[in-house]
Amino acid sequence: MTTTFELRPGLITTREEIARVFGCGTFQGIEPAVAAKKVFVYSDPSAGEEYGYTFDGRAEDDEYGPLYLYTGYGATGDQQLKSRNKSLCQHAREGRELHLFVAHGKVPGSGAMQQRYIGPMRVDPLIPVEVRRGLGKDRKMRDALVFRLRPVAGSEPAWAARDVLRPATANGLEEVEVKPTIPAQAGVKDKEAERHGTAETIADVPGGPRRVIRREGRLVEAFKEHLLAAGHEVKTFQITLEGEIGALTPDLYDVTDHVLYEAKGQATRNNVRMALGQLADYRRHVPGPDGLRVAVLLPDEPSGDLKALLKAQGVHLVHRTDGGFAGFPLAG
Repeated sequence: MTTTFELRPGLITTREEIARVFGCGTFQGIEPAVAAKKVFVYSDPSAGEEYGYTFDGRAEDDEYGPLYLYTGYGATGDQQLKSRNKSLCQHAREGRELHLFVAHGKVPGSGAMQQRYIGPMRVDPLIPVEVRRGLGKDRKMRDALVFRLRPVAGSEPAWAARDVLRPATANGLEEVEVKPTIPAQAGVKDKEAERHGTAETIADVPGGPRRVIRREGRLVEAFKEHLLAAGHEVKTFQITLEGEIGALTPDLYDVTDHVLYEAKGQATRNNVRMALGQLADYRRHVPGPDGLRVAVLLPDEPSGDLKALLKAQGVHLVHRTDGGFAGFPLAG
């Protein structure tokens, strides 16, 4: 195996050359190179256009920096976290480097596709993968695993304008079954807090390891279990809007009581105000019988003024207590 080949961001190459140097396959979007301890990801957002939707592309930067979304392996049917998808999700745990390429037009005089090397990446240690609804190759809706990739700290990704996620072409709302959270990969350690089982996480995000509080996800999971134990049916929605990038995803929808919930990890004014805005946005797109109610889900009881604010806006409040959830079932 040669060692003279240099992977540098911006490099234009082909799958065949990568396979020759590193000993991986050439046909799939996720190609592990076991001996070289690498995983190569080939993204081609234009390939999904013939099916009406694609999740691949550079999303908006968040507080942790750049983010690239990549749809997992499996052309038809629900994608599962096994085989190549598992290799991608667990690359850090298995000690394999992750390298991202984006399709860059055909090789002159050939039908082969060129690949532009974006740079070394890693699966987001906080939220490795999300489940989205989208069309498969057979034109049937299915669950797609959308991996969240971030540049390795200190690297300079070779982004281009064409890498930005494409806006949705039409409004759409797909009801999605709430699924268990896919476990985070190695490098993320949970410490149970004394109250409510909230988690404090040490995550290796851009800029170095940081202490991150993961209250919201734990709160949603606990309340979902509470609803199911009460005999309620629970779902959520994936809402796409024409001309916009990405999808809106409310936290929980109680089908039984026709209630839409938005959870926040802290009972602060900023969090409550954000939840109010999100619920106002979501509720416009949720069809069904008249009388949709909305509620904010919090880990603690908020201040009296925040409770008054929610009441004035016609929004219910549910918050966690030592014995369960106050405010559930909703009154009125």
